Amino acid sequence: MAARTALVYDEEMTRYKLLWVDPACKVEVPERLTVSYAALKARGLAARCVALPVRGATDEDVLLVHSEEYLEAVKQTPHMDLEGLMKFTQQYGDVYFHPNIYHCATLAIGATLQLVDSVMTGKVRNGMALVRPPGHHSQRSAANGFCVFNNVAIAALYAKKHYDVKRVLIVDWDIHHGQGVQYCFEEDPSVLYFSWHRYEHQSFWPNLQESDYDTVGKGKGLGFNINLPWNKVGMNNSDYLSAFFHVLLPVAYEFSPDLVFVSAGFDSAIGDPEGHMCATPDVFAHLTHLLMSLAGGKLCAVLEVSSGEAEDKPEDLVWPEPLSRPAPAVRTAVAFLPGVRSSVPQGCQRLEETSPASAGPAGRCGFVHAVLGLVLPLAYQYSPGLVLVALAEGSGVDVAAWAQLTSLLQGVAQGRMLTLMQGCEEDTLRATAASLMGEPTSALGPTGTLIPEDARVLERERKRLQGRWGLLQTAEPPRSIRTSPQLLG
Repeated sequence: MAARTALVYDEEMTRYKLLWVDPACKVEVPERLTVSYAALKARGLAARCVALPVRGATDEDVLLVHSEEYLEAVKQTPHMDLEGLMKFTQQYGDVYFHPNIYHCATLAIGATLQLVDSVMTGKVRNGMALVRPPGHHSQRSAANGFCVFNNVAIAALYAKKHYDVKRVLIVDWDIHHGQGVQYCFEEDPSVLYFSWHRYEHQSFWPNLQESDYDTVGKGKGLGFNINLPWNKVGMNNSDYLSAFFHVLLPVAYEFSPDLVFVSAGFDSAIGDPEGHMCATPDVFAHLTHLLMSLAGGKLCAVLEVSSGEAEDKPEDLVWPEPLSRPAPAVRTAVAFLPGVRSSVPQGCQRLEETSPASAGPAGRCGFVHAVLGLVLPLAYQYSPGLVLVALAEGSGVDVAAWAQLTSLLQGVAQGRMLTLMQGCEEDTLRATAASLMGEPTSALGPTGTLIPEDARVLERERKRLQGRWGLLQTAEPPRSIRTSPQLLG
């Protein structure tokens, strides 16, 4: 599989703007896209990615989600004068139209589909589409919340249609609920939709009762819609990581997606004038890393709304720059025990033979829940400078589960990891070396249901340790043991 990341961007998507006064829409500006791309260029990240060209969406693409009547109506907007655009806009909520917005909206879809094509054909491993207008609020026959067409929903159905993808996970970390995506898939058990969003007991936009936690899908899709409504502001790195460890990831591993989408809105980061959250930028890298262990690493991140600039930013609102993580010339080295000869992936450095140095719940499901519910929360809160993992013959841990563990733990200690293995089969050694080199781990497949005895063991350990380790908390902890908002700082 290709080892590179794609970036999709075209300046053409900046060529529309609000033509009249509308306080609700003034924050949706072309700079939302240009500033994001400029930041990637300034840090040298854009140059490290595979640049993909943008294409326009076809009518067939748009009609995967939207009605023909709505598509034909939007097609007329390039021919409208200012008065006509204002009148057309008034039938929708918190959105505006411009003579060039239909063109840009088709490019936003096309950019997302180009990314899907490249990931699914193996041209790249994963990637991000910087698009405008965003999409997750758009509904079958309605524009909404700056969104004209639903980019991610269209891409999910496109992947199912053209690549026979059976299960799709959509993770929406925008500060607003992506109700358009929820409506599209609420009866579809092949798409698992997870959204966290500022809610405050329905007082925050889009002010919908169906954005609450008890909306879990309908019919055959019952249980495949997960809403995590934040009923207060100020959520920090610990809150976001806990949501992944204790809510999203256990479900995602059981669901076992073939493809992962991220509706990547960054108004949920610190400094956004509307989100009012306290999660620092680097936590989003960790969230992305955690998702990359799913679906064999096939992940498509699609920009929704990026963070705005606060007009009244408090002087004391500061956050650290994410730590740099330079890649060494040789990432992975392997040392063999005396008399052991084995094959490892190309690129591993072989060390001289070494001398030997003097598990938890049974089964794959129990192992995965132990990793997600205990090991990762402890590792992230402890924030070590080095991770050491050991595996011995007869541990009962299978190759795929072990590879998942080594992959997930590379999110801490800036990827510095040492593995000690004794009496292991050659395929385990190869899988471990590949994981340490950054290759995507094989999908585990559906993990099944946690057996009652394993559940009791894990819950007992969590309760025993949670007084010291706040990330193990699954309910609001006492003030004395709350974790720091700068957990990753």
